Amino acid sequence: MGLLVSIDNGGTLTDVCATDGVSTIHAKTLTTPHDLTECFVKCLEALSEKIDGEIDLPKLVSTIDYIRYSTTQGTNAIVQRKGPRIGLLTDDDAVATEAMNAAPALFEAFIGDRVRVLSNMAAGEGSTELVTAVSRLVSAGASRIVIAFSGADAAAREKAAKRTLYRAFPRHLLGAVPLLFSTELTRIGTLDQRVWTSIVNAFLHPAMEAFLYNAENRLREHRARKPLLIFRNDGNSTRVAKTVAIKTYSSGPQGGVVGGEVLLKHYGIPAAVSIDIGGTTTDIAMFDDASVSVASSGHIEGAPVSIPLAAIESIGAGGGSIIRAEGGKILVGPESVGSAPGPACFARGGTKATMTDAFLALGILDPGSYFGGRMPLDRERAERAIMAEVGEPLGLGLAEAAQAMADAYHGKIAGELAAWSKKNPDATLLAFGGAGPMSACGVAEKAGLNTVLIPKFAAVFSAYGIAFSDIEHSYMAELVAGRDDALDAAKSGLVEQARRGMLAEGFDLAECNLDYAVLTKNGEGYSRAKLNGRHDGANTESWLELRVTKPIEKIALGAPLADGKREAKPAGLRKGTSDLPLFRLEDLQPGDFGAGPCLVEEAFFTTHVREGWRFAVSGNGDLLLKK
Repeated sequence: MGLLVSIDNGGTLTDVCATDGVSTIHAKTLTTPHDLTECFVKCLEALSEKIDGEIDLPKLVSTIDYIRYSTTQGTNAIVQRKGPRIGLLTDDDAVATEAMNAAPALFEAFIGDRVRVLSNMAAGEGSTELVTAVSRLVSAGASRIVIAFSGADAAAREKAAKRTLYRAFPRHLLGAVPLLFSTELTRIGTLDQRVWTSIVNAFLHPAMEAFLYNAENRLREHRARKPLLIFRNDGNSTRVAKTVAIKTYSSGPQGGVVGGEVLLKHYGIPAAVSIDIGGTTTDIAMFDDASVSVASSGHIEGAPVSIPLAAIESIGAGGGSIIRAEGGKILVGPESVGSAPGPACFARGGTKATMTDAFLALGILDPGSYFGGRMPLDRERAERAIMAEVGEPLGLGLAEAAQAMADAYHGKIAGELAAWSKKNPDATLLAFGGAGPMSACGVAEKAGLNTVLIPKFAAVFSAYGIAFSDIEHSYMAELVAGRDDALDAAKSGLVEQARRGMLAEGFDLAECNLDYAVLTKNGEGYSRAKLNGRHDGANTESWLELRVTKPIEKIALGAPLADGKREAKPAGLRKGTSDLPLFRLEDLQPGDFGAGPCLVEEAFFTTHVREGWRFAVSGNGDLLLKK
């Protein structure tokens, strides 16, 4: 078995986790938003240095079996509204109106007034009005045009329109303004879902394509043996050329969900809520029966789309969230200082107070060991920012101001969990992300939860979760109503597509698992049911879906027990507004335990075990905390 590498590109930091089947190592680097390829390569360099003691990318790449990668590029592009100007061409006023009403802010940012509506007759093949409409959208500034027709024959009429437009516009001119036909991307779900899926995909595609192919080319320069795999928001991976842009949306948080499901099942924990706290946001997911619910037709900022999306909520509270006093109250986020200039303690020009500054002042973070000792923190700058933004406006001293910031910060996150935790008081709080372990006990107390699980790879947990994904393709075929052989006809075509698709990945279909489902149209989009027995063509519009999966190796897990055999001895004392005993996670063994208040720290995260809490190390090296 070669090396399996997983990389998660976040807004502030980019994480890497790698395993050879026996041991697992991890590293981090700062995200470089001006060029994401740079932090992608720096992650591999950090990994190379950890493995060989020096940076030797050709040597590292030669040992890698697979690289699985997720990025927040798509999510951030939507949040920041940074992308191409989309034009919408349709055959019905209602199409544009309903799309706009579903997500007004998104519609205005992506499309604005770049809409043209044709009559049903004018949308047909050979229409000069069709050609004129496209020309006018280009003149209005559209750099990509979505063509979305309505009605049962939408696919046929879009196909006819495609022939007309490709004849009217030479390929060398058309390539500058791509035409995207909605029924070629998806035919399932409602018309609104089809339109918005196409719009969002068109918006995300240029940036994702440029960056991901650039990253793959860098790997080829170092003679990579296999193509880069993109981790998708459905929990599995495919190569760049086979990945639809919209499937990268929220893929990073999905990595945390996959890792959470694996660990919770390993420990036999059915009910849990996860907080994935990074530099900018906290992503929250509720686990019932150790699984997060998935909507077959999800929403992106209110826009309905015809792709499944896990129920993950994101709030503007992270280690870099700006915290300030206004009107006698402490406000947390949603604005963040990001990695540049970063919190005041980064000494990169930032002057705003953040939770990272407060944790430094409280003695939870150490200025010399932060980020594996590669990013010294400036305590004096942190203290000045805290006093200027919170302490002086509220008449508080440094210690009181820093603690008040922590209380407000934990309260904001706990407030998002309150309704669920009240119904599930025996649930476990799963805390990860670079800032999650510091806040786990504080959030749990305010949410009324008494058990916390901190993974040993908490700081890179989304990358860790990606390592449990397989290579998967999915194909669909419409089940023709009224045909007795509808199922057999659909199956035959899908199997051949799957065979060709997996051959392109380097696998024989015999190595893969095949899973069939029937998707049936309903008023809310479509429902999904596993195929049981025969399903001849019915009157309801339906499709047969084939998911073909090639399982690949996973990270091995240790025993789940944490029986508290030996009381651990602290490695030292952390000085701050109060002194806290410090334990090094790498020095602890399964069965070691200790009591708060104390800190348990590894290179990239610090767990704050508050007074009244006790920690124990499991056989897998994770921390289990109980109150």
